Amino acid sequence: MQAAISRVLSNYATFSGRAPRAEFWWWWLAVLILLTITSIIDGLIFGTGPESGQPISMLVSLGLIIPNIAVAARRMHDVGKSGWWLLLAFIPIIGALVLLYFYVQPSQEGDNAYGAPNPLT
Repeated sequence: MQAAISRVLSNYATFSGRAPRAEFWWWWLAVLILLTITSIIDGLIFGTGPESGQPISMLVSLGLIIPNIAVAARRMHDVGKSGWWLLLAFIPIIGALVLLYFYVQPSQEGDNAYGAPNPLT
């Protein structure tokens, strides 16, 4: 898990290359845990309810937008698709399901148009 997170953070805004399944999913688990923790902290500091807002969670989310998109684009490259396929996210429900299908696919073996496989070590 630590190797996946450090690899994503070291490639903060790198949209080229490939990201194996493990790197992608460990990263999303770490993001989910981090956002859950910041949401709890927001609730303790600012209270709950629609008027309280969640400033810490919002700042963390803003800081993670670029690496989230970058790792998703590299994951698409790993299955042989262009990062532009991420635009499917703007199609309600169907787009998310298609992207989920691509995310769970195994990596293409050997080199592809986006480079050599990048095993998670």
